[in-house]
Amino acid sequence: MTLVSPATDLLTFPPGFLWGTATAAYQIEGAVREDGRTPSIWDTFSHTPGKVHAGDTGDLACDHYHRYPEDIALMAELGVQAYRFSLSWSRVQPTGRGPAVERGLDFYRRLTDQLLAAGIQPVATLYHWDLPQDLEDLGGWPARKTAERFGEYAALAAEALGDRIAVWTTLNEPWCSAFLGYGSGVHAPGRTDPRDALRAAHHLNLGHGRAVAALRAALPGSARIAVSLNLHQVRPLTRSPADLDAARRIDAVGNRIFTGPMLHGGYPEDLRADTAHLVDWDELVHSGDEAAIGAPIDLLGINYYTPTLVSAAAPGTTPGEAARHDAHGNSASSPWPGSEAVQFHLPPGDTTAMGWAIDPSGLYDLITETSRANPGLPLLITENGAAFEDELTAEGEVHDQDRIAYLQSHLAAVHRAIADGADVRGYFLWSLLDNFEWSYGYAKRFGAVYVDYKSQQRTPKASAHWYGRAARLGAIPVS
Repeated sequence: MTLVSPATDLLTFPPGFLWGTATAAYQIEGAVREDGRTPSIWDTFSHTPGKVHAGDTGDLACDHYHRYPEDIALMAELGVQAYRFSLSWSRVQPTGRGPAVERGLDFYRRLTDQLLAAGIQPVATLYHWDLPQDLEDLGGWPARKTAERFGEYAALAAEALGDRIAVWTTLNEPWCSAFLGYGSGVHAPGRTDPRDALRAAHHLNLGHGRAVAALRAALPGSARIAVSLNLHQVRPLTRSPADLDAARRIDAVGNRIFTGPMLHGGYPEDLRADTAHLVDWDELVHSGDEAAIGAPIDLLGINYYTPTLVSAAAPGTTPGEAARHDAHGNSASSPWPGSEAVQFHLPPGDTTAMGWAIDPSGLYDLITETSRANPGLPLLITENGAAFEDELTAEGEVHDQDRIAYLQSHLAAVHRAIADGADVRGYFLWSLLDNFEWSYGYAKRFGAVYVDYKSQQRTPKASAHWYGRAARLGAIPVS
């Protein structure tokens, strides 16, 4: 496939390639007590002293709930073609049970209508980590009933918005929900039980399956259903048998715990063996669960930021020490149940403000490996981006050349994967706006648009203009 235009030194993407950007409800919406919304686990977690940097919360965030027309106008001005946003479950269904609150749904109706009027395709994510606190109080994701409630919520959302939204994502990064929320405790709800983390992973998978069934029943046949996974591009430090086995363990609990039942018929036997001392899989997984989880999807979303470099742990290494370079939070508790003998390493090279290694080859490898493992399943890059130390100049500009270089190199990796045969349908830049970056609060900026959190003024960064030009051209410069 020839995708390079020598005359203009551009890497041209295929016709119809979707250029988008992405956000998440709790990170940008604010308005946490308006129109019937009740607390989610992130409201509770962020208001718990010591859990979030500087005591930051998402109470106001980017005030997107009130400023969405301005944000849509910015996207239209930049030339963005699609916007991936998440619904706040507790805004739609405050207790996680029972009927929807129309005032909450009305916000998403208004948002979607205005996106469509601006020529921007809405892409909805049902769950981006903000479980209603009422459901957490009843057991959260480690409880099987939460999966059933999620299917009911999916049906409510599809009934209300299915005539407007043609692409739906069930879950965003269930690995983080399960293992950072219930394993290491660095994300909401802040629990640290590896057994609960594994139970949560299964019930997130089951919730995905229930949601796919509900969406299929409620949506028109033309609608497309996806899930977004932060698949780990796992690399062994050496080719020694011990390091290769460490990589296998992390691939099992980082990737195949989701792709196995969602895409390949069931949980892998080595995962079950690695974690048998923590959960009884035969008791956890009921008859019919794996078939429900494996309901066919139309698109697979890949979220990528950095590769994962592992080795066998040195004798005497504690789980907290072993996990300190895993790019998912530093905690005395490891988010990797069943991988106690694994140590993580910082890959070589430059890093972002998150301390994550910048390595676009990891994205290329992840795309091509995923494509080979799932022939016929189109892919979307549903998150990719970087945090840097952005500063607003006296002239009101942000010269984020590091982010431009990051985007150029990672989009070039996507282009190369497409040229080598991968079916990648689009790319969603994380993120549209600087926002509440979970346990980092407002200390890290991922946005293409700079947000002054006191005034709520938006300023497109140099990277926003660069990305907008790429979207309008359908091409990026050759580096």
